[in-house]
Amino acid sequence: MRIPLSWLREYAPVPADATAEDVMETLVTVGFEEEAVHRPTDELSGPIVVGQVLSMEPETHSNGKTVNWCQVRVVPEGQPQTLTGKGIEESGVQGIICGAHNFKVGDKVVVTLPGAVLPGGFAITARKTYGHKSAGMIASVRELGIGDDHNGILVLSDIGLDPEIGTDAMELLGLYDQAAEVNVTPDRGYAFSIRGIAREYCHATHTEFEDFVLDLAERAPAANNSGLPVEISDEAPIHGNVGCTRFVARQVSGVNSAAPTPTWMSSRLRLAGVRSISLPVDISNYVMLETGQPLHFYDADKLDGGIVVRRARTGEKLTTLDDKTRELNTEDLLICDQSGPIGLAGVMGGATTETSSDTTTIIIEAARFDEVSIARTSRRHKLSSDASKRFERGVDFKLQAAAAQRAVDLLVELAGATVEEGVTDFNNTVENEPIELPTGYTSARVGVEYSEAQIVDALTEIGAEVVSSGENFKVTAPSWRPDIADKEDLTEEIARLVGYDKIPSTLPVAPPGRGYTDEQVARRRVLDALAVAGMTEVQAYPFVAQTANNLWATPEAGQKLESIKLANPIAETQAWLRRSLMPGLVEVLKRNLSRGFKNLAIFESGHVFIPGSQTGSTHIPGLGAKPGDDVLADLNAGIPFQPRYVAGLFAGNEHAEMPGTTARAYDWRDALDAVQLIADATGAEISVVQGTHQAFHPGRTAELRNSEGETLGFAGELHPKLLKDNDLPERTCAFEVDFTRMLNDKSDRVEAYGIFGYPATNQDVALIVDATVPAAEISAALAEGAGDLLEDIRVFDDYRGVGIEEGKKSVAFALRFRADDRTLTAEEASASREAAIAVAAERFGAVLRG
Repeated sequence: MRIPLSWLREYAPVPADATAEDVMETLVTVGFEEEAVHRPTDELSGPIVVGQVLSMEPETHSNGKTVNWCQVRVVPEGQPQTLTGKGIEESGVQGIICGAHNFKVGDKVVVTLPGAVLPGGFAITARKTYGHKSAGMIASVRELGIGDDHNGILVLSDIGLDPEIGTDAMELLGLYDQAAEVNVTPDRGYAFSIRGIAREYCHATHTEFEDFVLDLAERAPAANNSGLPVEISDEAPIHGNVGCTRFVARQVSGVNSAAPTPTWMSSRLRLAGVRSISLPVDISNYVMLETGQPLHFYDADKLDGGIVVRRARTGEKLTTLDDKTRELNTEDLLICDQSGPIGLAGVMGGATTETSSDTTTIIIEAARFDEVSIARTSRRHKLSSDASKRFERGVDFKLQAAAAQRAVDLLVELAGATVEEGVTDFNNTVENEPIELPTGYTSARVGVEYSEAQIVDALTEIGAEVVSSGENFKVTAPSWRPDIADKEDLTEEIARLVGYDKIPSTLPVAPPGRGYTDEQVARRRVLDALAVAGMTEVQAYPFVAQTANNLWATPEAGQKLESIKLANPIAETQAWLRRSLMPGLVEVLKRNLSRGFKNLAIFESGHVFIPGSQTGSTHIPGLGAKPGDDVLADLNAGIPFQPRYVAGLFAGNEHAEMPGTTARAYDWRDALDAVQLIADATGAEISVVQGTHQAFHPGRTAELRNSEGETLGFAGELHPKLLKDNDLPERTCAFEVDFTRMLNDKSDRVEAYGIFGYPATNQDVALIVDATVPAAEISAALAEGAGDLLEDIRVFDDYRGVGIEEGKKSVAFALRFRADDRTLTAEEASASREAAIAVAAERFGAVLRG
């Protein structure tokens, strides 16, 4: 909300020398956040004065452009010249070149003299141009930064002004004013007005607020039978609330709609962030900003009969003031006449009844619409207006007649209107119900001892009616505060008005801690290890499509997994809670690749969401009610299982090509190495076997298992079709493991290796087996056969090609033998090796490669 200070001073005791910063500092004490300062003089400085055109000589130059060589008086004739600036003539008459043609001799205009600075840092100097010394500029509203008019310079008579020559034009146009902008939270819609801000300023300065709306309400005439017929016909209320509870209509005739908007009004509107359009439109906006009540003006001659407020019918359309034709929804609340819809209630009027410069009779609408209805219509049509912002936050239900009276007064004063007798006031509003506030509740809730007098004074100050009844206060919230609904809201208001600074800042004594949990320690160790290994941690969006869960969370194709759908998703493509980290990682990878990052190793640690037998709960306890054990048990039963996974993706090269070093592309081994890092950091045992997964390459997929043979995850290259469909690089690799299960499986026992006192003996063995036999199973068979003397075994070669039968492979292992109590002989090591080969031959038909 932008607050022009000159406007605020009419209704609040703002000191004459107060700045926008001072006002914001004051409003902060009652809960408003500072946003910005709007001060025209920050970009605009004088001398800028009113001048009168004495002569203008058109001159056409060689470039084909016709300019006017003007003589402009900037000091009243016969008065001394007191203006300062290099290039200002002592005679008070300036020679100025002007390219505009929308003025004539005798017109009074705004002249920016040498020494002036215009928005954008444009400094005015005396300079030679088009064969003359031009000492100044005749300004347009655009050049002054007060509008977007492209039709030439500002002629003051066109806006109803006839000031004396030499008058300070900045003061004349209200350019010395300034505006403070504060953030208004959604629950304080009343503060979207000068009335509301003035009230809050008085709260902050502990001064009495005199509500000007009360006088307007007293002067507003009562409804009579001569008013415009209005019917409220809401057959489809939302949430049980009728869409319109009050509708005031007033009529004025003899309106001069082409009359100029006075500068005091247009300058305030401009500072408030609203563009001046025409006098009737400006008056409606002015009253809305001043009182908080949105208005709509209809050209009475364009109305067909009376007004009906109803819901839209199937197939209806409406062309709104922005010249867009909108297909209406049956939930939309409309303003209609006999011809059909003429406005989206509380959002935007229709084009058919729009006022224009020819309008002479105006119907003024001041209504109160349901917050939910307006908010839904605004969002449905992606049409947010100043009116809808106020209606969807709640408008004072006693304000309509007063705001209409204010509009009538301004139309009479500024547009020469005549007030018609007819007054319509459909009023179906309901007074606020009293709220019970226990006397000690606020003190107990806030932690500050508030006296009974402080409580009564604070609540009375916000406009509430307070009645003391023994141990309780009965408090009726004011009509402009729909956000006050219970004792908690009243408590917040008391704390705010008495002062947040009165609430002591007392930090609780922290209980003695026990440090990180085992899970936290292990997780930090894993994240550190992956980061040190060169990977980058990312955080992906946890909401995915159902198809993504079906692809990544199960190895079998064609399965539809049970997943948890969001009640109010941002988009249908992201409507489900993830069951795998991979969909989010793929999106992160794609986004980075599209921005030119070609070599990436990323990982994420996060929760996935696996539904149980029950999803959610119907036993949601009310506010302020402590749930029982049965309710808590039901709530807990509806919470999905949320294990933590760790996943990563590798694309491009592990390192770039450099002198003496060729680039190495990431491959499946990097994914397996990352998994082994995780296992080492957690102390878990992982075995790797050949696996299959619909999202991974058919022949380059490792299934990761724990000591019990249960699947913990997968690693390897992604499926070529998936890479092509997602425009990812070839040979992109990935891994994903169930970190929670790994921690549950790990042994708490840590074995420390002894110091070797005797040397080891190394021997190799190459075995020919069927190509389908996993190397891990062969390794396990060799280890079993070798016995206790075997200290270590690893694969160092997998060969398939010339010399090896089709369908077979040669797998080579390096074996290391050692004894604790002696130096092994070659014969002992060879005997263990032969025993290992025998077990592999028996189990897999392995043949020693010659």
